[in-house]
Amino acid sequence: MAIVIGADQAGLKLKDIIVDYLKENQLEVIDVSQGEVRDFVDTTLAVAKEVQKNDENLGIAIDAYGAGSFMVATKVKGMVAAEVSDERSAYMTRGHNNSRMITIGSEIVGTTLAKNIVKGFVFGSYDGGRHQIRVDMLNKMG
Repeated sequence: MAIVIGADQAGLKLKDIIVDYLKENQLEVIDVSQGEVRDFVDTTLAVAKEVQKNDENLGIAIDAYGAGSFMVATKVKGMVAAEVSDERSAYMTRGHNNSRMITIGSEIVGTTLAKNIVKGFVFGSYDGGRHQIRVDMLNKMG
C-alpha cells in the first residue's frame, strides 16, 4: 500500500508536514506534487490516477479549502472520495464508504488535526457487510 499525496500552491506546506508524518509511520509515500506547482485540478487528477494503479493505495489531495479537490476527485470514474476536516469523518469514510481518497483544506485544518485526520483515514479499514450495498452503488455511478 502506498499513500499518494498531492497539493496545489495553497496546500504545499501542510502536504510536507503530512508526508513527514506518513514517513515517520513507515508508510510508503508517492508525492505527485514534487517539482512544478500545479493547479488543484491537475494535482487531484494525478493523485486519483496513481491511487487507481493499485487497489490498496489511498490518496490525499490538499488545496486551500478541500472543496475544489473533492469536486475533481468525484468526477473520476470509480473514485470514492470524501472532503474531511475532522478525525471522525476521515475514519468513518474508510469504514463505511471504503473511500480511497480524502481532500483536506489547508486553510481550515491545522497541523495536529491534519495528522489525526490522516491517521484515521490511513489506519482505518473498510467494515464491509451492510455497507457494501452502498459502496456498490457508488462504484456504478459515473
